[in-house]
This record gives sequence, C-alpha cells and structure tokens, in this order.
Amino acid sequence: MSENNYNIIVVGGGHAGIEAALASSRMGLKTALITSNYNSIGHLPCNTSIGGPAKGIIVKEIDALGGQMGYTTDCTYLQMKMLNTTKGPAVQALRAQVDKVAYPQFMQKVCLEQDNLRIIETNIVDLIIDNDLIQGVIDDNKQSYYAQKVIITAGTYLNSIQMVGANEVAKGPDDFKSITGLSEALVKAGFELQRLKTGTPPRIAIDSINYDMVKEEPGTDKKIGFSERTVIDDYITIDKQTPCYLTHTSLETKHIIENNLSQSSMYSGVVRGMGPRYCPSIEDKIVRFNDKDTHQIFLEPESKYLNTIYVQGFSTSMPHDLQEKMIHSIIGLEKAQIIKYAYAIEYDAINPLQLYPTLESKIVKGLYFAGQINGTSGYEEAAGQGLLAGINAALAFQNKEEIVLLRSQAYIGVMIDDLVTKGTNEPYRMLTSRAEYRLLLRSDNATQRLRTIGYQAGLVSEEAYQNYLNKEEKLQQLSLELSNLKLNPQHHINDLLKDKEYALIKEGINALALLKRPEIKIELFKNYLNIDKYDDDTINKLEIAIKYEGYIKKAIMQADKFIELENKKIPSSIIFEDVPNLALEAIQKFNLVRPKSIGQASRISGVNPADIQNLLIYLKAGHYHGC
Repeated sequence: MSENNYNIIVVGGGHAGIEAALASSRMGLKTALITSNYNSIGHLPCNTSIGGPAKGIIVKEIDALGGQMGYTTDCTYLQMKMLNTTKGPAVQALRAQVDKVAYPQFMQKVCLEQDNLRIIETNIVDLIIDNDLIQGVIDDNKQSYYAQKVIITAGTYLNSIQMVGANEVAKGPDDFKSITGLSEALVKAGFELQRLKTGTPPRIAIDSINYDMVKEEPGTDKKIGFSERTVIDDYITIDKQTPCYLTHTSLETKHIIENNLSQSSMYSGVVRGMGPRYCPSIEDKIVRFNDKDTHQIFLEPESKYLNTIYVQGFSTSMPHDLQEKMIHSIIGLEKAQIIKYAYAIEYDAINPLQLYPTLESKIVKGLYFAGQINGTSGYEEAAGQGLLAGINAALAFQNKEEIVLLRSQAYIGVMIDDLVTKGTNEPYRMLTSRAEYRLLLRSDNATQRLRTIGYQAGLVSEEAYQNYLNKEEKLQQLSLELSNLKLNPQHHINDLLKDKEYALIKEGINALALLKRPEIKIELFKNYLNIDKYDDDTINKLEIAIKYEGYIKKAIMQADKFIELENKKIPSSIIFEDVPNLALEAIQKFNLVRPKSIGQASRISGVNPADIQNLLIYLKAGHYHGC
C-alpha cells in the first residue's frame, strides 16, 4: 500500500472527525485524519462546556460505545455538575466546564499516539469519484489521497463567513481559515447544500468582574464523570472545582438592543443562513421574548491558563462599540473588559435527507458525513455522529453489517433518525423532548444499553467489556441481597423508619420491595448488608431501576411495538409509484428519503397513516418478500 493509500480517510479534525478517526483506527484500519490546521483538532471555538440536558447522555453513550469524548472531558474539566437532580432520572445529565487549552491538547496527544492513524495537515478541495463510488480526496496542492471509505466532518468551515454588524470576512470559528472548494465539489457530485448560521458571545477578563454582584454556581461535590474508565477505575479529578457565576441582563440591555437592531448582522440582512432556534442570539431573545425585561447570563471560566470568561447566553453580532455598551449594562459587568468580541458565523451544510441511517450518502457509495455539516449544532451531537460514521465505515470496509441505533436504544439513534428521516433547515440541537422513550435513555444506563454493541463492533476492548460484565454481576448481586433481606413490623427497621418520619411497615416485606418507596434509599439497610462493597454508580442504577420499574416496563412495551415496525423492512428496489392508492406527496417523500423500514416511513413529515397502511398492504400481498 502506497504512502497516500488508506482504508479510511476522515476530512476534518473537530469533535466528529476525532471520534470517526479514532474509531476506525482502533478497529484496525489504516486511517488518515486530514485537517487544514493541526491546532483545530479538538478545538472548542464556542463554549467550553461538554454535556447538559440530553447532550450529557450522548457523551455517556459515546463512552459506552468505546468513544473518546467522555474520558478526555473527565481528564480536563474545570467543573463537573449533575443537572436536574430534583427531577426524574430521564432528564438528569452531566455537564462539565472543560479547559479550553487542556482539552484540545489532550485530544491531539491521543490522536498522535493512536496506532493505525496518521494526521495530515492540508486543505481538501475535491473528491475522487468513479461511477458514484468514492475513491479518495484531492487537496489544494493537487495531491491525491486514496481510500475506499471517506468521512467528511468539515464542521462550520465550508465557505464560512464571520459577521459583525455590516462587516463580513471569510473566516471560520476563532479566525481559523475558511474551507473553500469542497462545497463546490459536493454540489458537482449531486449534493444539495443549505446555508446555516451560528454565533458566539464575547469573552471578558476574569479580574474585571464585580463578583459581589453575581451569584456563584459551584460544581457537584461528588465522584462523578462521563467515562467508565475514570469513574470506576483510576478516577482522575481536579482537587478544587472552578466556580461559574450567574447574573442577568438589565432593562438597559434590552433598550440598547431594541434601539440598535438594524446594526445587528442578524437583523440588517447580512445573515442569510438559518440560526439555531434553541440557542438564539441575545438580539433574538429580546425580539422573541419581548415581555421579559431580563435574561439569565452565566459566566464560565475558559481555562486555568487563560484570563477569560465566556459570557454564556449572550451571543451577538452587534458592532464592537455596541457590544461594549451591552456588556457594561449586565449586572456585575459594569467595568468588564472585553478580551474577544462576539460574532455570528454562516456556513454550508448538506441536506441530511441525502444520508442513510448509517450516515453513508445515498449519492456516492462509501462517502459518509458526520457533525455540523449534517445540520446539527454542538460538540456532543457532532461527536456522536462521528463515532457512528467511523464505526460504520470500518464495518463496511470489513464487509460486516453496519450499526443503526434505534430511537429506543440511544439519543444518538434519535438524532440520526431525525436528521435522515425529517431533515432540518436550522442547526439541530438534541433535546430530551425529542426522545419519545427518554425514560429508557437515561444517563445511568448508557453502558447497559450500548456496551455490548461497541464490543461486538470491535471498538470496546476485552478488558473494558469484562469490567462492564463485572459491574452487571455486582448489580444483580445487590438486587439479590436486598430481595433476600426479609423485614417485618417487629424488625428494627420500623425504628429507623420512625426516626426519619417515614411510614412504618405493617406486614412482612423484603428490602427490595421497600426500596420502591420514593423516600427510601439503599443506605437505610447498611446495618443489615455490607453496602460499602458496592460503588455509588451500582447503588444509583439499582435505586432507579426499582423505583421506576412500573414506568420502565410500560416504556419497554411501547418500544417493543416501535421495534416491530422497524423490523418490517422495505426493500431498496421498491418502486413507490407501483404502490396503489399512495398519495403523490407520499411517493415524493418516499423517493426522497428511501426509508429502510415501515417505522422510518411512518416518521416522514407529510406521510399520512393511510399511506403507511397502503404500503403495508402492498408488501403483505407478496409483491416483496422482505417485509
């Protein structure tokens, strides 16, 4: 094999590219990670946080499948927090403030030291395609690189433009070089592109804040993390968590923005792309929520090596002089010094309806796409797609069956299904409300849901898989011990319940059944069982499983019905025009999406239940035997 021949090429070194390249190389394939700038590998151009509602569960899923993001986060965080602890387990999730300097350095080191992986710094501008089959890529020096599988993870850099007020400049995030040429190559190959927009807030000096006027937001004082490697084994932590802070905009902020909307790139007509609905600019918030006089602002340190605070919730594209006035109108920031001004950014993305659920394109065989180029927003969404694209490209190269995660299996599955079935015309953000089976897709059970899949794919090591099996054995052991612990009204347990002002037991019961009560914790039984031999993670898993057993069983029954529809396959050779009584819109949508199953077909926007019924009748009539 020549120097420029690879099994898999990954274009782009962001969060999607890292996971894709590490996955394929760890699965034994010769992989090239091609990036226009080495320093952009693992870079955090916007906020320096990983996780949050739904997003934090994606990171746990990445780790369960054998990915890297969770471990790197655990090793480089400034603050770790468990969110929504007063709510149910379906919406609880981790969020970490990571170090803007340490995180990419860690990722770069991991990539450099990874076997089977070569990093190449060049700018890809064209694709090598023969008979709709990918052959490789070409850089701006006309150098060719060949591979049977190519994964495009170009992020927000395709024809990217930074915008501040009425000014535009061809740059990517954090002033990295905009990628030109590749968009044109994709259009030439038959791909439909769309223009999207995102933005970032100002960064201010740490020592220019009036801390007496803001509220400190500490991390969670517990042993928590995203990765099984750090939480269970050699847990790595920072001795003292870095605090974040909460403040608010003022009525003056609102007036400044209202009086100067015409100077914003967003409202002056400079921005053409669609922005993220769930992460709007401060101008957008003022316009859309005009009844509110103030908005929350979080002040988040970027790195222990930097003197900068990220002003979370204050993305803007206003001119610099107005940004100064806006920042100084925020409570506690009256004398804040802006180190870096905010800007909006516009970029090219593909229409994700052009992808299969494996993230392989329908137009060019062997060409995969992952990350923000697919219309998503956020590091976590990008990394989840990159991991699946890397795994699937490697499995396809090995002539093995690729992986499609179901909506009932993972948030990653929900996200990819949404993208390839419904498409998106705005930056897609993962939300808990998008997952109809979110009680099954919890932060605590990500490893249980996905570890075996990662192991069977060849990405999870034998040691990691055995650790998982040992943990499951411990879980079953604890459950059995609680089930065998018999309690009765004369038992000392009623004294403990009385001390805590809990309802007493009036008849014989085992500890496992008593644990179903919302207020009861496993530590109540520490005088009868050796609870200390079980780690917090195991105890937490069992408490959730027992307390929510009824709800979980109901959700599983609903998911089983969903899986029945997913198992009703639609042959790829079907001609939808031949199906009697299908509505014209349904035929058009089916031809566009090319659904793989009845389940996927039923989720396509514009398709009615009658269309699905007619399709089922046609398939059951024996026209195709694959359903």
